[in-house]
Amino acid sequence: MKTRFLLPCLFLFLIIQNGNAQDNKAIDYRNFPIVVTLQFQAFAMPFKDLKSNFKNVGIGIGTEVSHNSYHNWVQKFDITWFRNKAMGNGLLFSTQVAWRPYLVSNSYSEIKAGIGYHIAFRPTESFIQKDGAWKSVQKQGKGMLAIPIGVSLGYHDYQSETFVSPFVGYQVMFLKNYNKSIPVVPMTFVQMGTRIHPFYPDLTQN
Repeated sequence: MKTRFLLPCLFLFLIIQNGNAQDNKAIDYRNFPIVVTLQFQAFAMPFKDLKSNFKNVGIGIGTEVSHNSYHNWVQKFDITWFRNKAMGNGLLFSTQVAWRPYLVSNSYSEIKAGIGYHIAFRPTESFIQKDGAWKSVQKQGKGMLAIPIGVSLGYHDYQSETFVSPFVGYQVMFLKNYNKSIPVVPMTFVQMGTRIHPFYPDLTQN
């Protein structure tokens, strides 16, 4: 009963805080920041065996665009590569919509979801049978539809010059058609990163 009561209250609190933040702020966002992340990946159910994530390290690079000139609704675009010696490395291209209600001062939470294309590479050299003979396909990758969903906490203090916004996050991603026996496979990421908001001069001004 407590959980059923607390969750709606938390959701209402986020909406109120987000509304107050918009009322008290002018435009507080600059499009096309450089988003750099460390990604710790694991093939695991959500929130299970978190320590296994830190065995597989990756990096991500991306950018984003605001839907409303504020920081609270953005479209993210990311490319992520990670190393997994046991299961094979991976390369992910994704886009997500993120909602970022402000919490206290300049801190914020984030809820995001989207779609992507994941290329999974084999961990070792593999072979396929063709024309009655076994032929090597090296570590050739396989592309799959990916559905990423995540949450984050971060700090965003808008400045007129170049500034950074650090954040930490947790993301679950579902892969379709990973293999014939398991049609959908979950993958998790612990994320640590920053958004670098460069100062872009207005080149239209004389």
